[in-house]
Amino acid sequence: MSSRSTGSPFLPSPFPFLRPSAPSPAAPRSTHRRALAAALPAALLASSLSGCGTTADASGGRTVTVTVGYQSKTINTVTAGTLLRSLGAFERALRAQGKRDGKTYKVRWQDYATGAPITAQMIAGKVDIGSMGDFPLLINAARGSRLHAPTRLVSVTGYNLRGALNTLVTRPGSRLRSLADLRGKKVSSSVGSASDGTLVRALQRAGIDPEADIHKLNQQPAVGASALQSGGADALSQFVAWPGLLAFQGKAQALCDGGALDLPTFHGVTVRDAFATRRPAVIKAFLTAQREATRYLRAHPVEAAQQVAGATGLPPEVVYLYNGAGGLATFDPTLKPRLIAALKKDVTVLRAARLTGPVDVDSFVDDHYVEQSYGGGYAKARRDTAHPSPDEVWLRGEDRTHSFTRPEALLRFAAGHRDTVRAAYVADTTTGTRWFADKSVWVQDGARLLPFAARATADAWLRHHRGARTLGYPAALERVR
Repeated sequence: MSSRSTGSPFLPSPFPFLRPSAPSPAAPRSTHRRALAAALPAALLASSLSGCGTTADASGGRTVTVTVGYQSKTINTVTAGTLLRSLGAFERALRAQGKRDGKTYKVRWQDYATGAPITAQMIAGKVDIGSMGDFPLLINAARGSRLHAPTRLVSVTGYNLRGALNTLVTRPGSRLRSLADLRGKKVSSSVGSASDGTLVRALQRAGIDPEADIHKLNQQPAVGASALQSGGADALSQFVAWPGLLAFQGKAQALCDGGALDLPTFHGVTVRDAFATRRPAVIKAFLTAQREATRYLRAHPVEAAQQVAGATGLPPEVVYLYNGAGGLATFDPTLKPRLIAALKKDVTVLRAARLTGPVDVDSFVDDHYVEQSYGGGYAKARRDTAHPSPDEVWLRGEDRTHSFTRPEALLRFAAGHRDTVRAAYVADTTTGTRWFADKSVWVQDGARLLPFAARATADAWLRHHRGARTLGYPAALERVR
């Protein structure tokens, strides 16, 4: 059994408000590699023949145009994309820079569904700054180096130290209860993405060959979500915000929590080295603006979630699951040693899948720009990985959430406000992964009521705790009344 592509990347999204702004390939890996290898030199040649006016850094006289490639729907990149754009922070930083150097700066925002087309455009010299996940970042580094158009990783947007930004889901009511049940099944994933890395590692830990023991369908997130609903796929492995969205809409349930792997995953900002060398002040301005957006998100998590929801069409409750005060993503632009160490381990997975050759991570990572944007305090911020994960309830009509330190307390509050609960969030008992309370698997163990994001972690608890049993969310609410 092998990876194969099914479904056209141009098929309409099952969620009209999430239709990708730019298609990304859904071809088999070997075909995809050959097509990209052929396309990129052509793009580079076209760029060079058409002159500097068609490149990203389109500078006419004293006017400089900066092109930013971002993924509006990949919401743990919002501080370098959707939220940053909404706040106008980059434009303000560039206006301030223009007063210093006498230039006029313009920003051109280009929205993509995945990181692959951003990389292609960067290599062609048509995007200056881009944001994408850890696995796509490595492909970005490898292809930039191979095609003599090097890029640099200059900051992080959002991360999760355990890997919980990626989740494997099945249809509601599916008989699949563990990774072992996936043998011979059709699993949709986007090959080369961070979520595909999670799938490969999870299967390997379960003793399953990710190439020979499953039918892997290489699909865009929207196409994979449609395949899951239609029965064309038995399971779907995807990145933020697809698993949470499908669960919130009642169209999926979590089978495997990426946080169970305990391997960091993150998204980051990459820049064309030629552009950064020519326009270092622009990169500093971007990272200064990213820090402003990060501070805003931390200080106003509900408002930030609503702004991102308004810009993307995602439900605010789903955005807050990932980006809220105790959300799955920690937003911090510093390039932390644990994240860079994880990136080096990711190279092995990509090389085994023949998606890239060697990657010199140390030369790819360049934190001097973000360090300059901090002024002082960068070393301390780089060491900090604290991230509170309180259980929270968001009531209708309120612009704040209510926090709790124990799941029983959250259940008691939710039971008392049953008709006005907009969303309730709880942390998985063993992995800490945050999930919707009403979509979690609840276990009664003696007097305790314990939530689990996925069936697999709940079943693991049951195997080691005699007398514990599962119960539904309504039953859990009744237990605390």
